[in-house]
Amino acid sequence: MTLSILALCLVMAAIQPLGVQTPAQPSAPGMTKAEAEVIAISKDKWRLMSERNVDALAALFHDEAVFVHMGGTMSKSQELDVIKSGFIHYKTVDVEDASVRFIGDTAILLNRIRLVAVVRGNEVVNPFVVTEVYIRQDGAWKLGSLSFTRLLTP
Repeated sequence: MTLSILALCLVMAAIQPLGVQTPAQPSAPGMTKAEAEVIAISKDKWRLMSERNVDALAALFHDEAVFVHMGGTMSKSQELDVIKSGFIHYKTVDVEDASVRFIGDTAILLNRIRLVAVVRGNEVVNPFVVTEVYIRQDGAWKLGSLSFTRLLTP
């Protein structure tokens, strides 16, 4: 029995995406299936950004998506180019808190994160609240907006 539990723990540790940590698990008490689904998509998005997997991100991002960073606003193609080129490398993301609200077929997710990124070759660490807006179209969630708001507290 103890060996089975240990094996299960090792398997769970092995499937945890690299560079992304989050306390909000899809099975958290009181969380709806829809909330868990959106949080899981967001968690996967952070992993894909860390891995610079622009093909998978292109499928997730709505064609009309907008991305708001501290240095400006970008379109889907601009965001993908920045990730692909390594101009911004989302190295690790520690999600400290996540919450989701729904308005019809729109999900608004707020993540409080600590982001370690490499920007123009320099590693930077910033605390952010990230607002992610997902739109449900044809049964799938598409990211419509991703906005970073830097927190003044560390």
